[in-house]
Amino acid sequence: MSETDKTSGRKRTKPASSTGLIPSTHGKLPPQAVDLEEAVLGALMLEKEAVNTAIDILQAKSFYKDAHQKIFASIQDLFTRSEPIDILTVTQDLKQKGELDIVGGAYYITQLTNRVASAANIEFHARVIAQKYIQRELIRISSNIITEAYDETTDVFTLLDKAESNLFAVAEGNLNKSYDSMSDLIRESIKKIETAKNQEAGVIGVASGFTALDRVTSGWQPSDLVIIAARPAMGKTSFVLSLMRNAAVDFKMPVAFFSLEMSSIQLVTRLISAESEISSEKLRSGNLRNDEIQQIHSRITGLAEAPIFIDDTAGLSVFELRAKARRLKAQHGIQLLIIDYLQLMTAGGDHKGGNREQEISTISRSLKSIAKELNIPVLALSQLSRAVETRGGDKKPMLSDLRESGSIEQDADMVQFLHRPDYYGITEDEDGNSTAGVANIIIAKHRNGAVCDIQLRFINELAKFEDLDKSAFYNNNIDDGDFATMPVGTDFENQGTITRASRMNDNDDFDVDNDDNDAPF
Repeated sequence: MSETDKTSGRKRTKPASSTGLIPSTHGKLPPQAVDLEEAVLGALMLEKEAVNTAIDILQAKSFYKDAHQKIFASIQDLFTRSEPIDILTVTQDLKQKGELDIVGGAYYITQLTNRVASAANIEFHARVIAQKYIQRELIRISSNIITEAYDETTDVFTLLDKAESNLFAVAEGNLNKSYDSMSDLIRESIKKIETAKNQEAGVIGVASGFTALDRVTSGWQPSDLVIIAARPAMGKTSFVLSLMRNAAVDFKMPVAFFSLEMSSIQLVTRLISAESEISSEKLRSGNLRNDEIQQIHSRITGLAEAPIFIDDTAGLSVFELRAKARRLKAQHGIQLLIIDYLQLMTAGGDHKGGNREQEISTISRSLKSIAKELNIPVLALSQLSRAVETRGGDKKPMLSDLRESGSIEQDADMVQFLHRPDYYGITEDEDGNSTAGVANIIIAKHRNGAVCDIQLRFINELAKFEDLDKSAFYNNNIDDGDFATMPVGTDFENQGTITRASRMNDNDDFDVDNDDNDAPF
């Protein structure tokens, strides 16, 4: 905007600030609460109980001033070593680290205790400091997003995924976690070992509800990618629906199920059929007696209240899956993620229209990344190639049968095959036992345990899996040490498990694609 100067007759421009085109010249400071930082540090050196309150809320990087970060880090170290925390010990610790002069000397540390009379309000003060830190991180993340969004070479889907990942990390309170100390890891590992010792049958992960399987896996473990593969009509979906039901109904574990093949109503109908023990055919036709209607209503109460979340979006991409999984984890605390099935997913982003094998490799790597990021087990169903059908003998699947990519078994922590001999007209097993209604869960790869074959009962009309002998795998009095040392072929007194030697170390003889390029696992 311009106006004419009465003395010179020339046009002059009004200051931009008066037109509202640029912000005020005062500038902005990052969100901070330095006075509260001083009060909290002083309280931590005054009262022992204050440390227990603040140590779980704050990190060294939560503090705005570098000097305060170093002082809090010193307090953390003293706390870890179970040493007293006061002016003298903190001063001495900083002196040993060569940081005492950097933080302002012993005088500054002494002055911090004069900022507060007691630690009565330390939790409130600590949370304000943490909030200011989160605000600073949000500003940093947003600034980076704006900068990259203006860059024409930036892939928008990659940027969107990065933005959501960073924001999720802020919400989870573990921003930029780069390493863990050995002492912290040892304590966490010992805690898990003790927990496993006190758990029935040593199940420390998400229980599948199948006793023989849980005995081998100790439950589905956090951050693990588990591939469950089979030929069509073997019952893959029925199997994961059964284990999802067991985890959510019997053990109250929140489960997310992403179905790319069947609608959510079809899946729920299957669950109702298995729960009520009324065939899904009768449910579809509606040919039900009054007592069967009552039976359905009486038996599905637990199922209706189960923490199960089903998404039947077709053509789901890894990007969409990651975003939805993060929200489900944040909002509902899901403990298990199931995908039916891997080959129906797309990689999204720059991978559209590319080589399908490379795309599947990207998908499998991304699923493993999601499992680690959310710290939950991810179970992904997968198709097998037709090589199983053309193979003679018992037609048992092998790792090389995994379809479209040799990288699936490399990314997976566990690979399980679902095999029903009676489907191929095989009526007896090697020992002459009937195979009618028997399903073999073949654990072909187990990064953290033994490989073995597990037998379950498959009820075809209900599309339901259950223990071969419900009465008692956990009550067979087999010692854990005996379990690990029994010879190949031992079937634990017909309780449904057959162990075999692991091929984990057969590096020279095992190649999944017969191309001399693959590691064994």
